[in-house]
Amino acid sequence: MSDIANRIVERIEAARRDGEPLSIVAGASKRFVGRASRGNPLDVAAHQGIVSYEPGELVLTVRAGTRLAEIEAALAEHGQALQFEPPQFDGAATIGGTLACNASGPARPWSGSVRDAVLGVELVTGRAQRLRFGGQVMKNVAGFDVSRLQAGALGAFGVITEISLKVLPRPRHTVTLVRRLDAADAIVHMNGLAGTAKPLSGACWHDGQLYVRFSGAESAVDAAANQWGGERLDAAESFWQDLAEQRLPYFRAGVPLWRFSVRSSSPLPEIDGDWLIDWGGAQRWLHGDLDKGELERAAESAGGHVSLYRGGDREGEVHHALPEALKSLHLRLKDAFDPDRILNPGRLYGWM
Repeated sequence: MSDIANRIVERIEAARRDGEPLSIVAGASKRFVGRASRGNPLDVAAHQGIVSYEPGELVLTVRAGTRLAEIEAALAEHGQALQFEPPQFDGAATIGGTLACNASGPARPWSGSVRDAVLGVELVTGRAQRLRFGGQVMKNVAGFDVSRLQAGALGAFGVITEISLKVLPRPRHTVTLVRRLDAADAIVHMNGLAGTAKPLSGACWHDGQLYVRFSGAESAVDAAANQWGGERLDAAESFWQDLAEQRLPYFRAGVPLWRFSVRSSSPLPEIDGDWLIDWGGAQRWLHGDLDKGELERAAESAGGHVSLYRGGDREGEVHHALPEALKSLHLRLKDAFDPDRILNPGRLYGWM
């Protein structure tokens, strides 16, 4: 174990002894996610670097404080990439924070999420125990998959110190087509395309425009593009990067931003507002000072959930209310990994 990892263990031991809450931080690029942080900073940014990388095996092991920009640069030398297209947020995002926030980009429905890419993790729990889960091969999970449990946990169950991931080759050819459609027709078209054998890698709608991306072998991509039709987008790479990085003007509105994760085929709820639809219909964004209860009911009727992603009241609950059974499971996990409630207390839910 590295000296920095040893210091993390010692810091948690002292915090547990003193009853001191800790707020885990590395790149600080996603501090807006979840509820307001409480506790003294536990800075893990220095715990960085690629531990091992086997391009032929498509496997990478990296310390959690490593910035995504460094990882992507190393992978690009071998024509590979993180298939879930995580946002780098101006170069500040780290792989540990990406997993903790479960952050994935436009290719997520077709290439998988960060959770799907995780093979194993090293974790320091609130008991100051250094534990390893999973491994460094594609099939290495038996029993409860604690590695993937960290996706979206916001550090509630431990400090992620090391992650093993599967990576994929970069697509050889990409084409983006644009077609003017209303939201209802766009949802139908996106789901229709997703049900075919076409090399779909992105489908997004906003302001009357449907954007569809095909990626893969040149012959397959061009055949799909010619069959589907639409206007080819010249600055396509910039568009998808700006969508993933949340740099589009839509994300700079300055009002509360809500994120829905629902069935991709569900129609938009009857809630007026400026909608942006991504992930082929499964991820939907909405602006406004809106009633959380009303939005939760709309999300549930669409087979999913909603969260207050950015802005608004960060002292209240920002995630969708859990059924009692799931709430009980969360509390049991918290008791197992962090019984003294010192790691990111209340960041995920106020009652944790």
